[in-house]
Amino acid sequence: MPSNPATHNQTKHWQALDAAHHIHPFTETQALNKKGVRVITKADGIYVWDSEGHRLIDGMSGLWCVNVGYGRKEIAQAAYDAMNELPYYNLFFQTTNPYATELAAKIASVTPAGLDRIMFANSGSEANDTALKLIRYYWNLQGKPQKKIHISREYAYHGVTMAAASLSGLTPMHPQFDLPLAGFEKVPTVYWYGFGGDKDPNAYGLEVARKLEEKILELGPDRVASFSAEPVHGAGGLMFPPDSYWPEIQRICKKYDVLLHLDEVITGFGRTGNWFGAQTFGIAPDIMTMAKGISSGYQPISAIALGPLMGNAIATANEELVHGFTWSGHPVACAVSLKNLEIIEREKLVERVRDDIGPYFQAKIRELASHPLVGEVRGIGLLGAIELVKDKKNRLFFPPDENVGTQCRNHCFSNGLVMRAIRDTMVLAPPMIVKRDEVDEIVRLARRCFDLTASDLGISTR
Repeated sequence: MPSNPATHNQTKHWQALDAAHHIHPFTETQALNKKGVRVITKADGIYVWDSEGHRLIDGMSGLWCVNVGYGRKEIAQAAYDAMNELPYYNLFFQTTNPYATELAAKIASVTPAGLDRIMFANSGSEANDTALKLIRYYWNLQGKPQKKIHISREYAYHGVTMAAASLSGLTPMHPQFDLPLAGFEKVPTVYWYGFGGDKDPNAYGLEVARKLEEKILELGPDRVASFSAEPVHGAGGLMFPPDSYWPEIQRICKKYDVLLHLDEVITGFGRTGNWFGAQTFGIAPDIMTMAKGISSGYQPISAIALGPLMGNAIATANEELVHGFTWSGHPVACAVSLKNLEIIEREKLVERVRDDIGPYFQAKIRELASHPLVGEVRGIGLLGAIELVKDKKNRLFFPPDENVGTQCRNHCFSNGLVMRAIRDTMVLAPPMIVKRDEVDEIVRLARRCFDLTASDLGISTR
C-alpha cells in the first residue's frame, strides 16, 4: 500500500473519473474499470512513476518512441519558444512555417538516397493511410488506374485507420469493424522461429519472399499497386528477416512494377543502429513512412518520404493535391522534432546504438536464452524479443488461452519493469540513452519475472 493516504486518494479519484469518462485504446473497458487504471504521473531518463510513487524502468520507450529519453528540458524549451512565436498555422493557402520547412529538409538529409520529398501527418496510422492514397494517385498519374491492390504481410501492424487497419495483418483488429476493406491482400510473413525453424534461414527467407511473387501472379501484376512491409515486424512480434529475404522482395517488386512501401514508424531514427531500417537491411523503397522517433514522442507527428518515381510524378502533376490535415506540419511539433533530431545527432545516439549500447544490449538479453521458458532470443540494435515456450527442445508453444505472455507482463509491471507481451513474445525497446548498468537491471528484472511466470505454470527453473 502507498505510504501517503492523500496520494492513494488522488489515485482513486483519477481512477473513478477515468472509469466514468475515458475509453482506452486496445483495452477491455469493463475489466479495466473494475481493476482500476494505472496512472503515470512523471517520467525522467528511462524511468516512469505512477501516482502511487512506484518507479518503473520503461523498457518499451513508451510505445517504441521515446528515443532520447524523458525529461529533455531543451525539447520542452523548443516547444515553449515555438508556442510563443507561432503557436499554430496551417500549410494550406500556399503557406508554410519555418519549422516545417526546415524539418522536411532535415529528414531528407538522413533518409536513404532519393527519399527527399516529405509530407507531414500526425501519427503512424495517418502516415500509412496517406501512403496508400499517394500510391493510388501515382498509378492514376501513370495512366494505370487498375493498379489498386495493396499487398502486405500476415502479422503486420500498420495502424488503425480503416485503410491502415486493412493493410495490417493482425486479424483480431478486423472483425469489430468489418475489415479489411476490398483491395487488400496478404502474404505469409517471414517468421523463422515459428514457421521455419527446421530450415536453413536463408532458404526459408527465399521461400517466403517468393510467396509475394505467387500472389502477384495470382492477382495479376497489372492490378497490384504496392507491397507494404516493416523492415522488422513491430507489434506483430518482432520477427527479423534472414539475409536472403529483402533482396528477393525487391527483385520481385521491380520485376512486376509494384511499388515498395516501407513502414519505418518503429524502426526509424536510430532504433536498429542506423537512421532507418532501410539502411540496416539494404532496402530501397519507393515510399517510406515514419513517426514515433521523429519527435521521441514529445509531440504527435509523422511523415511520408517519397522516392524519385513517386516524388517527381506528384510534384510535377500540374494539379492540386487534395490531401492534408489541419495539423500537418504543426509548428510546435516540427520545432520539437528539429530539437529531437539535433540531440540524436549531437549525442551520436545512432552510432551509440550501432557500436556500443546496441551490441551490449543484444549480448545481455541473449543470456536469457538459458531460462527454461525461453525458446528464442532475437533482436537488433535496441529491439529485443524473448519467445516464451512450453517446450524449448521441440519448439512447442503454449496454448493461446493460457495467456502466458500476459501473466509475464503483469509480473514485470509489479516488479518495476515495463516489458510488452505480444502473444507469448516478450518485447523490449528501451530508450537510446539507456546505460549499461540499466540494461543489466532490465535483464535481471526480466529473469526474475520469467521465474515468477514459470512458478505460476508449475515449471521448475533449476
